[in-house]
Amino acid sequence: MSHCAMSTINSCLVSQLITPTSAHSRVALRPVASARLNNSTPTPPSLIRNEPVFAAPAPIIHPLLREDMGKDSYEEAIAALQKLLSEKGELGPVAAAKIGEITAELQTADGSATLNSESVEKLKNGFIHFKREKYEKQPGLYTELARGQSPTYMVFACSDSRVCPSHVLNLHPGEAFMVRNIANMVPAYDKTKYSGVGAAIEYAVLHLKVKEIVVIGHSACGGIKGLMSFPFEGPSSTDFIEDWVKICLPAKAKVLADHADKPFGDQCAQCEKEAVNVSLGNLLSYPFVREGLVNKTLALKGGYYDFVKGSFELWGLEFGLSPSLSVKDVATILHWKLM
Repeated sequence: MSHCAMSTINSCLVSQLITPTSAHSRVALRPVASARLNNSTPTPPSLIRNEPVFAAPAPIIHPLLREDMGKDSYEEAIAALQKLLSEKGELGPVAAAKIGEITAELQTADGSATLNSESVEKLKNGFIHFKREKYEKQPGLYTELARGQSPTYMVFACSDSRVCPSHVLNLHPGEAFMVRNIANMVPAYDKTKYSGVGAAIEYAVLHLKVKEIVVIGHSACGGIKGLMSFPFEGPSSTDFIEDWVKICLPAKAKVLADHADKPFGDQCAQCEKEAVNVSLGNLLSYPFVREGLVNKTLALKGGYYDFVKGSFELWGLEFGLSPSLSVKDVATILHWKLM
């Protein structure tokens, strides 16, 4: 963090990507400072056949490899119940009821097995379309990908189903190393609490040698709405969400300070962009990210996708040590909007 404190963030223009159509705007960004938030024993299970007994049951998996799969297992279950019924008459009502349930599940109006569902068909047809229209039409690409990956970008995006970055930015397999989470947040360096995110950044920067890390926010973000509405006082109402979105509390504080007179919806829209800037600042707390920026082998960019208006904004930051080792606290960020 001390290296980051003696840094300068200068504006940069990403002219090779899109053409600017909007005026320059100034956004306050405190890369690292804003990333910190100041303000009875159970009985051991016994072993059966030298195998551990787990508290959670094993998952039930129904592989759908052919249309008639499952019919034999249903019939075997019925036969077993009938045998049990003949051996132990007192279980008759229970066995008879179970046989009825299985028979009803097994038979449909035309007597066929009911293993397929609309969701399964959707996934199956989706893969068939991908295989025919993409995989088989680009054998060279997938042969190359089988040898390894060398993506240009690392992309942080929201888990929201409406904002798939590959779809929005037309990214192809092998072009971007993706991390998707609630509200596309990047936590500050923390080897214990956020090791999963840290591992992804470390792998992308040190092993995959990505050239750019892009953090993309979006309109109508539920995670940002939660950040702006949670009181963060007293007990939490969620198991994970409130603690996670605290990462961008500095963005909330800035929005409330600068836009206190705005409606809640407008505040959320402002926070969706400010949270991206907080994440960009948090990236500077990772030593290998700072090293890449100083060596000019890595760049950081922020993005914002408005799926309501159909627009995309992109802004970039350059990082370097100033000769005087002073801190430039406010960065000028050049926004370009593609309508």
